[in-house]
Amino acid sequence: MIEAATDLSDHVKEHANPAMHTAEHILNQTMVRMFGCPRSMNTHIERKKSKCDYLLAEDPGKEKMADVERQVNEVIGRHLPVTVHFMSKDEAATLVDMSKLPENVSDLLRIVRVGDYDVCACVGAHVENTAQIGFFKLLNCDYTPGRLRVRFKLVE
Repeated sequence: MIEAATDLSDHVKEHANPAMHTAEHILNQTMVRMFGCPRSMNTHIERKKSKCDYLLAEDPGKEKMADVERQVNEVIGRHLPVTVHFMSKDEAATLVDMSKLPENVSDLLRIVRVGDYDVCACVGAHVENTAQIGFFKLLNCDYTPGRLRVRFKLVE
């Protein structure tokens, strides 16, 4: 188990973008709560801007997406702690959606919590507190039948 955790730690450092990645967690949970959709089906995280694709039956429109931006920034503004825990797959299955995990995933999972707002199995790098994220800005959204693409950035 220690060996797996060390390998995971090296992987996390290689793909580090803590503020943007933590903001993506908050965006995912906000989309789930507001629209009842699954977490992003496709995500691309970069320092300057990122994108997430969501399965939605209809276009939420600019007004609802402005509400998403407000909600994400409200959560960031709560200065929530971001914590990492390791637990068995069986234990994690009671907390998180396991459907996106590969079939050959190890029995020990890395679970990331953003305060009381989000919990997810994840290998990415994260900030220690949402106060370190900055301001979440939706750049644009485009909808094609069944899929909403959201592009966003962080500003200080």
